[in-house]
Amino acid sequence: QVHLVESGGGLVQAGGSLRLSCAASGGTFSSYAMGWFRQAPGKEREFVVAVAWSDDITRYADSAKGRFTISRDNAENTVYLQMNSLKPEDTAVYYCAADKIFYNLVTTRGIDYWGQGTQVTVSS
Repeated sequence: QVHLVESGGGLVQAGGSLRLSCAASGGTFSSYAMGWFRQAPGKEREFVVAVAWSDDITRYADSAKGRFTISRDNAENTVYLQMNSLKPEDTAVYYCAADKIFYNLVTTRGIDYWGQGTQVTVSS
């Protein structure tokens, strides 16, 4: 059983930056692909970005390309999401997820583990 805890959310002005963290425990972190998803009010949860067991393989949603960067520290059992040039439409609850199959995260199918989420609010 893998336990995921997100942190780093908050209120930021448009154009600002935030770095989200997701600390994992209870499993072999390096054997899991990790991802970030978000859910805005009244909308379905959507894929943002995923990283395979190493930083070499990543996949970004179009909305995240060029602004967001995912990274992982396998020694610290933590995955990060650096978000720059934030826009009001980035406002959502951001969730961390883990799965042994990278493409399960990319396709949002049968994902093994989810965190509880952290709120990101971008004001205009």
